[in-house]
Amino acid sequence: MKRQTVIEHIERAFGANSHPGDAYLQGSFEGCEPFDEVSAFRAKNDWRALDAEWLDAHGAALGFFSEAGLRFFLPAFLIADLAGLLRCADPLFHLTGAFHETSIEVPTPAGVRVRAAGGSVLLNPVRYGAMTFADYARCRLSVFAREEAAAIVDYLEYRRDADREGRCRAQIEAALASFWHARRAQAPPREALERHVREQDAFLAAIDGDTRRR
Repeated sequence: MKRQTVIEHIERAFGANSHPGDAYLQGSFEGCEPFDEVSAFRAKNDWRALDAEWLDAHGAALGFFSEAGLRFFLPAFLIADLAGLLRCADPLFHLTGAFHETSIEVPTPAGVRVRAAGGSVLLNPVRYGAMTFADYARCRLSVFAREEAAAIVDYLEYRRDADREGRCRAQIEAALASFWHARRAQAPPREALERHVREQDAFLAAIDGDTRRR
């Protein structure tokens, strides 16, 4: 698949999304870094207008956005990445990293210890119980509608095929196999999301009208 074809698919899939509102962009509230990173995106109501260099300087926000913030701003990062304009921001990691198990050896005074992350590794039992890295990622990335998931699959497959040195191939393949291919087929389509919003609005309006009559 050609790069421009993938870019156009991303633009179509995400183009009609509404900005969630500045008050709903931040997802993490641990420490001051999430606010500092996400606040740069306040009043940025058109992701198409964001400069790639500016995005690259604020790539840490990808880890601190709310699900709604991630859904709205992700396409800007994807397109900038496909254009080869990102040096620090890494949208690929946020879409794939948690599904691929990795480990590193850490030297300590007591000897070398192995630290594992991703996939079926427990995230943090003290805070998240039996939740694994992959469980958390599935929850967070389920925000994308079927059409958006299909565009993300195109992006991932393009990045995989363009990765001639194989640096990211394993994590992309793991993410596609364990989440993204199924999400492309099974996620609710955009029309279902829009219909649900209309039905909720009609329900609330009916309740409001009934309350006023009383």
